[in-house]
Amino acid sequence: MDVLFTILTAMMTGFVIGSAARFAVPGPDPMPFWLTVFIGLCGSAIGTAIGAVIFGAGHTFDSSGHSFATLLLAIGFATALVAAYRIFVQKRPLTGPEARHFPHRGFGVAKMRERLRLLGIDPDRIHTGEGGLRQAAAEPTQDEIVDQLEKLRDLRDHGTITEEEYERARDRLRRY
Repeated sequence: MDVLFTILTAMMTGFVIGSAARFAVPGPDPMPFWLTVFIGLCGSAIGTAIGAVIFGAGHTFDSSGHSFATLLLAIGFATALVAAYRIFVQKRPLTGPEARHFPHRGFGVAKMRERLRLLGIDPDRIHTGEGGLRQAAAEPTQDEIVDQLEKLRDLRDHGTITEEEYERARDRLRRY
């Protein structure tokens, strides 16, 4: 039971630190849960190691000041890892208008792009101010709506989209 608790605590810590790092870097960085946890754990390990060097191995978490500085180091190094992921894997800048665009490369990006398209959202227009929802030239016919609903149902049944994604897309189609 202690091992399971330790694993869950490590995963939660990695997720919180990784999420904070993703939040610190402007623009979208879609990535799988495991990558967020991995980046958080790596940043945490590096930050804690640097904290141990600065404060001494036995004094890293002695006071709230040491703990806070170690936490900031962990988030800082995790942020550097997110920045490196963006630069070297996604091939996108950290600042400027291109930093706000949805990426074309990276772990899970193709799957996320496909999910957004299935929901009628153009990922290339999400952060450009043009609006992500595609504007239809004319209202779809009843047969087209039925066909789209059947496709959505199949995607849900095969696990490609979640129940929530299915419900949102279905509600959007029902407006016609």
